[in-house]
Amino acid sequence: MQDTAPKPRGRRPKAEAVPDTAAATDDRYRAPALDKGLDILELLATQPHGLTRAEIVKEMDRSASEIYRMLERLVARQYVMRTPSGDRYALSLKLFALAHMHPPLSRLINQALPIMDDFTRKAEQSCHMGVYDRGNVLISAQINSPSGWSFAVQRGARVGLLDTASGHLLLAFADEGSFNRMLAEHIPVDGEVPTTQDALQATLASIRARGYLERDSAQTQGVADISFPILGPDNTALATLTCPYIRRIDRHVGPDMAQVREYLRAAANALSLTQGMNAA
Repeated sequence: MQDTAPKPRGRRPKAEAVPDTAAATDDRYRAPALDKGLDILELLATQPHGLTRAEIVKEMDRSASEIYRMLERLVARQYVMRTPSGDRYALSLKLFALAHMHPPLSRLINQALPIMDDFTRKAEQSCHMGVYDRGNVLISAQINSPSGWSFAVQRGARVGLLDTASGHLLLAFADEGSFNRMLAEHIPVDGEVPTTQDALQATLASIRARGYLERDSAQTQGVADISFPILGPDNTALATLTCPYIRRIDRHVGPDMAQVREYLRAAANALSLTQGMNAA
């Protein structure tokens, strides 16, 4: 199965091509010095062996003097370090230490819950968030529909990687290395619906082409899974948002599946660290 893994997403563009979020919102709030510092950090994050000052100047297309001043401040604040040879700059572990002052999953859940709650109120359907965990999918957050009519997957449940909407989204939006590791770590869970290699690859290709998954649930009759990825800055999935959509047969008129899909798309967009995701 490893030979048919998705192709890597490719190397990130040069620093000058990184979207300028401040400019995209309102030029009045731009902070050019801060932008330069962040551009340097994002550039060095893609270079495990670091870059020389001349290489940074070339990549960022800025003057040598302004890059020198910014690098010196980043070194002084210990976000960047000089390599032992002294001629290259690389990221230090300070950003790693800052990120782990608060558990990343807890931060994601705290950010997701109000957005998920808003989704359930508008969609009148339940919603859950799944993350990859030791070969399968962990349901890390879940909110019931306020209408009382919904299907819910319990928070803390572990569901299959190869037969669920969440698992397929995580595989479809994984880089090659992560994809192979996830498959190697996978252990079938009780009741997992078997699949073939060809069927899995076709499903993943369809998800990548559409940007989401929408299909009848493989586990529960009468439920349709609608699932979107929560993407990181490298366009790999940090998590998934899934709505187990119930087609109601009573006289209540609520949002239809197309409306629910767009509500869920907006919720996943709000949590993703990319811009323009799933615009189609």
